[in-house]
Amino acid sequence: MKGLTHYQIAGQTLWLTPQRAIFWESEKAILVSDCHLGKTGHFRKEGIAVPQAVYREDLARLVHLVQFFRAEQLIVVGDLFHSRDNKELELFRKWRGDLSALEIHLVRGNHDILEDTWYTDANIEVHEGTWERGGLSFNHHPPEEQPKSGYLFTGHLHPAVTLVGAGKQALRFPCYYFGRNYAILPAFGRFTGTARVAAKKGDQLFAIVNQDIIHLS
Repeated sequence: MKGLTHYQIAGQTLWLTPQRAIFWESEKAILVSDCHLGKTGHFRKEGIAVPQAVYREDLARLVHLVQFFRAEQLIVVGDLFHSRDNKELELFRKWRGDLSALEIHLVRGNHDILEDTWYTDANIEVHEGTWERGGLSFNHHPPEEQPKSGYLFTGHLHPAVTLVGAGKQALRFPCYYFGRNYAILPAFGRFTGTARVAAKKGDQLFAIVNQDIIHLS
């Protein structure tokens, strides 16, 4: 896979990918956040012609990541789905059936509002608040204060950075943010907005530019 970037934090070995996902080596797990699956379907229900290909491409990227890394787990740090059930989520059920051996953990986000039975039927284990696994912690929302212990992975903000070229052209790109005690994952879903983040001293930012990752600090 092109563009893989090796990164170590809290004694763990991670592989950052240009596909907006991390492979956690010791747990054989894919880490993603803010997939917002089904969002394009809700727009179409409102009469906005968003092509379903956007949604299918997101699912295809997930399949490729799982197969490439031979992952045994998928850990979603919130907002796996966008809202209520729709026809696009039926496609997810089929995808889930094709990868039934994959262990899926969802740390519930503010958009994860499906009935509990839906997650159970799809064989997704849902966790509330902060969930711990293999020496790391996960919560959908970044903390208001630095965590006092452990290392926390979060999402929700859809972080991005602005890069300025020689001609003063400015472009915004999604990024991985690593602070002293917590990280913010980029939104996995392509059909999402972004919010610019600024690095403080000691923070590490990795911009996702096409099929490459650029370490900014």
